[in-house]
Amino acid sequence: MATCPPYPTNPPRPHWWQRGWVRYGALTTLLAISGLVILALVREQTGTQGFLVGLGLAVLPVPLLIAAFRWLDRVEPGPWRNLVFCFAWGACAAALIAIIANSFATRWIATATADPAGADTLGATVIAPVVEESAKAAAVLLVFLFRRRDFTGIVDGVVMAGVTATGFAFTENILYLGNAFGADQLTGDSGFASVTAATFFVRVVMSPFAHPLFTVLTGIGFGIAALSTGRHHLRRALLPLAGLLLAMGMHALWNGSAAFGEYGFLAVYGAFMVPCFGLLTWLVIWTRQRELRTVREELPAYVMAGWLAPAEPHTLASMHARRLARQYARRHAGKQAARAVAQYEAYATSLAFLRQRGRKGRAGPDFAVRERELLDALWHRRDVARPALDHAARATAPPPVAPWPGYGTPGSHAGYGYGYGYGYAAAAYAGYGYAARPGGFAPVAPYGGYGHGHPAPAAPAFTPAWVPAPFPAHARSRPAYPSAHPAHHQPLPRRP
Repeated sequence: MATCPPYPTNPPRPHWWQRGWVRYGALTTLLAISGLVILALVREQTGTQGFLVGLGLAVLPVPLLIAAFRWLDRVEPGPWRNLVFCFAWGACAAALIAIIANSFATRWIATATADPAGADTLGATVIAPVVEESAKAAAVLLVFLFRRRDFTGIVDGVVMAGVTATGFAFTENILYLGNAFGADQLTGDSGFASVTAATFFVRVVMSPFAHPLFTVLTGIGFGIAALSTGRHHLRRALLPLAGLLLAMGMHALWNGSAAFGEYGFLAVYGAFMVPCFGLLTWLVIWTRQRELRTVREELPAYVMAGWLAPAEPHTLASMHARRLARQYARRHAGKQAARAVAQYEAYATSLAFLRQRGRKGRAGPDFAVRERELLDALWHRRDVARPALDHAARATAPPPVAPWPGYGTPGSHAGYGYGYGYGYAAAAYAGYGYAARPGGFAPVAPYGGYGHGHPAPAAPAFTPAWVPAPFPAHARSRPAYPSAHPAHHQPLPRRP
C-alpha cells in the first residue's frame, strides 16, 4: 500500500520578493534613482559650472579616506560589494534624505516662528544632526542585518560607517563648494581670498574626517553589539542606539561651533575634534592588533588537526609576514597565486574569529557549516599558499640565539625555547588535548613545479631552530571535519 512521504519531495518555492536577484535589483534601482535625483537637486542649486567645480574638488579626499578604511580592514578584509553599497548609500540615498528633510524642517520652523535666522540655526544644530546621522546609520543597520557574516566586530562597524560617511561628505562637499564658486562668480573674488578657497580649506583640508568621525561612533555601537552573545538582546539593541546618540551629539556640537563666537570653530576643532579623532584612531588600531592576537591564539588547534602548517599561526598574525607571502607568490607564480595567498590569509583569519566566537558561546547555528566552508577554502588553496607562507615565516624569523655555556646544546632544554621555541612545537599544544605527532613535517615544495618557468629558489643557508618544518606538500589526504563545537573544548580530529 502506498503511503505519503513524511516530508514533501518538492519544497515550496520562496516568494518572489525573497529571491536574491529581486532584492539586489530593487536596491540597485533605489540607489540609482536616488543618485539621479540628488544629482539634479545639486545641479539646480549650484549651476552646471559650479557643480563641475565642486565635483572636481570634492573627489580629492575620497581615495585617501577609502584607502585608510580599507587599511584598517586588512586583517579580515570584507567584500568590496559591502563598501560599494555603503558609499553609494551615503552619497545618494542618505544625501537625498538629508536635503529633503532638512529643507522641509527648516522652512516649517521659519514659517511657524517667523524667524528665518533662528530657523537656520536650529536646523543646523538640531535637525541636521538627527536627520543626517539617522540616514547614514541606516546603511550600517542594513549590513548588520543582512550581511551578518561580514559584520563580526568593531573594525567592521568602523569601516562600514566610515565609508558611508565618506560618500555622504562627498555629495555634501559638491553642494557647498559649488555654492561657494557661484558666490565668487557674483563677487568677482578669486585665488586664496575667494569663498571657494576658504570652503575647500575648512571642509577638505582641515576636516575631511568630520562626517566619518561622527558616524564611526554609530559603527562602534553596532560592532560591540556584534560581539555580544545572543542572550543579551537588550544590550544588542541599546548599544547601536547609544552610538547613534553620541554621533548626533558630536555632530550638533560641530555644527553649533559657529555660534560660540569668533574663535568657536577653532576651539571646538582643537579641544574636541582632534582629541576624539586621535582616541578613536588608537581604539581602532588597538582592536586590529587584538584581532591579530586572536589569529595567533586560535589557529593552533587546526595545526594539530592537520589543516594548517605549524608556522602559519605566527605568520598569519603578522601583517608584515602576510605581505611578504603575497609578494613571494606574485614574484614566483604570478598575480593569480598572489590573489590565492591573499584569499588563504582572509579565510584563515575568518576561521580564527569563528572559532573564538564558538569558544565564547557566540557562534550561530550555522557554525559547523561555516567552519566546513572555510576549511574547504583553505584546503583548495594550500598548494599555492603554503610555500609563500613558509618563505614569509623564515624571512621574519628572529636570529637564532646561541645557548649559554654549560647548559648543553640547543634542543636539550625545550623549556627554554631552544628545542621547540615560541610555542609552535607539539608539546606547546597540550592545552588543546593533542598528543605529539611522530616524525615531524616534511619541507614544503617551492614554486618550481607550477609551470611558470621560474627556477626553484635556493634553500637558506641555515634554518632557525624555532621555525617548525611546514606541512608536507606530498600529503593529499584531507583531514576529517570537526565533530564537536569548539565551545565544548573537545579536540579536533587529527589528520590521518
